Amino acid sequence: MTTPIAWFREASPYIKSHRGSTAVVYFGGEALEAAQFPGLLHDLTLLSHLGLRLVLVHGIRPQIDARLAARGAQVRYHGDVRITDGHALPAVMEAAGAARVQLEALLSLGLPNTPMSGARLRVVSGNFVSARPLGVRDGIDMQHSGELRRVDSAAIRELLDLGQLVLISPLGYSPTGEVFNLRAEEVAAGVAAAIRADKLLFLLDGAGGELADLPAQLDPAAADRLADQLADGEAARTLRLAAASCRHGVRRGHLLDWRRDGVLLSELYTRDGAGSLVAGDRYEGLRRARIEDVGGLLELIAPLESEGALVRRSREQLELEIENFWVVERDGAILACAALYPYASGADGEATVGELACVASHRDYAGGGRGDALLARIEQEARAMGLARLFVLTTRTAHWFIERGFAAAELGDLPVRKREMYNYQRASKVFVKTL
Repeated sequence: MTTPIAWFREASPYIKSHRGSTAVVYFGGEALEAAQFPGLLHDLTLLSHLGLRLVLVHGIRPQIDARLAARGAQVRYHGDVRITDGHALPAVMEAAGAARVQLEALLSLGLPNTPMSGARLRVVSGNFVSARPLGVRDGIDMQHSGELRRVDSAAIRELLDLGQLVLISPLGYSPTGEVFNLRAEEVAAGVAAAIRADKLLFLLDGAGGELADLPAQLDPAAADRLADQLADGEAARTLRLAAASCRHGVRRGHLLDWRRDGVLLSELYTRDGAGSLVAGDRYEGLRRARIEDVGGLLELIAPLESEGALVRRSREQLELEIENFWVVERDGAILACAALYPYASGADGEATVGELACVASHRDYAGGGRGDALLARIEQEARAMGLARLFVLTTRTAHWFIERGFAAAELGDLPVRKREMYNYQRASKVFVKTL
């Protein structure tokens, strides 16, 4: 039997490695109603005091069902997704508000002789998630059921930097003021990817025995294959979400049974862990492109060229211009690229402005921050070349560039040589950024 001293010694390197890391933790509404839930929150508080930056995402499905039943309203699902009609939406909002208050109260416990004695966690919740309607699925109007559209990652990271615990309910808001009911697991996965969390922890109900049969560790591809073999349910759903999150920059996805006492501490601070781990490979880096990358670049940009989002480039053109490209590579595969072309705009013929071109990311790895990393590297390269401005021509992604400091410009703002090559049929919009 492991003694407390031996356990603490074993945990010491994990305490050091996890300190300062960010973890998104999901738990369903069933856990909220369980007798052991206060103990689970005690462990989450301990994780916070051990230096983890925590985002908690909670579900409310049984709480919504109970409110609808009390009102004599019908509980309606399409597949495994709630149809949130006009009767269900008030129950959703009530359940979310009650759950948030319950969680804030439990996280505020600081009574003497309790595991949270002296704990002073600051809990913040807010409208960090925007959503859009699911719309009509298989002929059924899902009404106020929605899907994740965007996460205010900057606001969440700022709060975590201030030492606060962020609490997120499964609600999303639209720019027009609408409220949408979201799947909490998908919110957790989306938030984890948006903030580039180190860990995404799914605390699941293991009463059915599904979790006990999962392998101790899988890579994302294996997790997807296993999910396809399992019956549709919580385990399959969260395996897919964990795998997708790893592909979007989350380092580790964990599937844990919240019914197991101390499962969080065992998973994070012992050598053997306590659940199933989904881990993506980390063999990824940003570098200047080489001639042997041409095949990978062609494969990456071909779908976007077919859609008209990018100008077509031949193999010969790429080979001639390869030194203008930067790529993000993982284990030999090109996941993203961007190019910088300098142009002379002054009378002396010196290059003073650069074109940011061929910005592309593999669709299976979109949203992982690789575009931002490439843009930062291109800007660094442009400054080193003495360029004062960057311009970009785009037909599809204007907002992405605007959000990163580019401003709308006119065709006349382009260098003469670029104006002469402008394709009026594509009617690309012009954006400029001062460096």
